[in-house]
Amino acid sequence: MSEQLRQQRVLVVEDEARLRQGLARAIPAMGFAPIEAASAEEAIKLMEQDPCEVILLDLRLPGMQGLDFFDLVRNRWPSTQVIITTGYGNLEAAQKAIHLDAVEFLTKPCALQDLELAIARACHRNLLAVRRTQAPKPAFQTPAFESSDTTPDHGESKPAKSLEELEREHILAALERNDGNRTAAALELGISRRTLHYRLKAYQMGDTYK
Repeated sequence: MSEQLRQQRVLVVEDEARLRQGLARAIPAMGFAPIEAASAEEAIKLMEQDPCEVILLDLRLPGMQGLDFFDLVRNRWPSTQVIITTGYGNLEAAQKAIHLDAVEFLTKPCALQDLELAIARACHRNLLAVRRTQAPKPAFQTPAFESSDTTPDHGESKPAKSLEELEREHILAALERNDGNRTAAALELGISRRTLHYRLKAYQMGDTYK
């Protein structure tokens, strides 16, 4: 399976075994593959073997603390998206997590729907980053001050598309490439099938693709 179509993996870094295992059981139903780590040190070894696309990170861990691990991840694996979970409200920790560009800051126990939306948002960030790196570079254009007298005016330029319009076009293109198959399109997009369903419903196209 190509990198583009590989199922997005979520590394659950949580020292409480029951909670970690419960999250690992819930994540596959969201359309993602879970990997478990009971400490930051164990998570580092797993990331060194094969970096995950998303990390679900508890702040309070034995040994290396969550924010220290997050700082390391941001430096060594900058494309990995991190979702913070914690049972303790801490303004300073929240500020640092925002500074490190966390996708979401969830308070434990979090609702599975909130977790699914956060993971889908993380995967969407990854998708946008890949599209930016794959976008062709614009052709060289003569600066306006050099060509203003010789370049014909063909009318006003078209307004830039909104992020929502770009997202809609990208989702519909993925569906077309997969002959309308929602499961295959969601896998290519790196989001869950339910998230794709919600997007299509928002576009009032819920019955167009099955």
